[in-house]
Amino acid sequence: MEQLLHYTWKHKLYPLQSLQTTLGEPVEVLDVGLHNTDAGPDFFNAKVKIGGILWVGNVEMHMRSSDWYRHGHHKDAHYDSVVLHVVEIADQEVIRSNGERLPQLCLQCPAQVKMHLEELLATDRYPACYRLIPSLSPLFLHGWMAVLLNERFEQKRLQFEARLLRTTSDWEAAFFVTLARNFGFGINGDAFEKWASILPLHAVAKHRDQLFQIEAIFFGVAGLLQDRAVEDPYYLSLQREYHYLKQKFSLEEMDVSLWKFLRLRPCNFPHVRIAQLAYLYFHQRALFSKVMETTDIRQLTDWMRCGVSDYWKTHYNFKRSSAASDKKLSDKSIHLVFINTFATVLYAYGLSRAEESLCARAAALLEKLKAEDNYIVRMWREVGVEVETAADSQALIQLKKEYCDPKKCLFCRIGYLYLKELPKK
Repeated sequence: MEQLLHYTWKHKLYPLQSLQTTLGEPVEVLDVGLHNTDAGPDFFNAKVKIGGILWVGNVEMHMRSSDWYRHGHHKDAHYDSVVLHVVEIADQEVIRSNGERLPQLCLQCPAQVKMHLEELLATDRYPACYRLIPSLSPLFLHGWMAVLLNERFEQKRLQFEARLLRTTSDWEAAFFVTLARNFGFGINGDAFEKWASILPLHAVAKHRDQLFQIEAIFFGVAGLLQDRAVEDPYYLSLQREYHYLKQKFSLEEMDVSLWKFLRLRPCNFPHVRIAQLAYLYFHQRALFSKVMETTDIRQLTDWMRCGVSDYWKTHYNFKRSSAASDKKLSDKSIHLVFINTFATVLYAYGLSRAEESLCARAAALLEKLKAEDNYIVRMWREVGVEVETAADSQALIQLKKEYCDPKKCLFCRIGYLYLKELPKK
């Protein structure tokens, strides 16, 4: 496993003395270099003494020496800067593209490290390193979780910037697409993003004084006004209004089959969420600007505690009525919007404007919110991790999705300790 060879080199998990090239020249590693995760040699700017001579350059690694030829490095001038070829098995000598012989070092990963990695990869329980968790200091965990939170912010920022690019740098539009996606609350997230992406907000803005017309455009573009079997009077009125607005603005509908209803509670039906978004859009103008300027979390909560129009107070869809309810967003739902929309956009906007205060507000917002209640958080708590705030839960979600699920234990700080120290059974 070549990644394990990289890991052994990077963390110096090898004897620091008596290293030799395959030709018997003494090797002293002064600096392992900077790990390169892109194309090119594996470690940049390493410093090694070979036969008493100091070399500063790159290090390339393979399981076998012959992999140098198999990957075509002997024909690639970019690899002429390699000063040392580190391998697990030296099965032949290698040369650079200019014909010079390249020094090689055989490096073996310690047996204990291999054994521990095999344990992690073979363990079905989540997290695989559960036996080590109780012995970790709070300082260590909080330090790693701070890094993970930054990674999650950056990951979400990139996703937001992709939406910003699709909306030709319209922050209001990209904000609305992000907000809409998170009104899908996971199951309908993709469908809501598709819907919001084709929704012409410039057209909606011309009718934002009329909630009825906003609903007509919102439900029409969502493809939810195409059922000829529905005889509900309000539905038929929306249908007629949408037909007129469709001609006026050349509107297009999304494929109605993209909406998911299976195993959804009625309060999570797309109809209800769209009605809430329409109501929010009608009552809270310039919401993007408000979020960027407001530091009062209670005021943000009041703005987001949106209800629905009178019709939707007694309906979950167009086909039947229901008991009356305000259908306002719950505190839990509002907090999820804060976490996945407001904090993300604050962070992205802060970076784009070089305003660190906005980035700090994004992190502070998560620190003020309680941790999410989901199976990921519950599993971390079960193994002894304290999860208090949304900043904690976001960090642990990042840990599971980006490290635990793909089994990237070699890149995890907890995994590093597991490989280095034998957990007590």
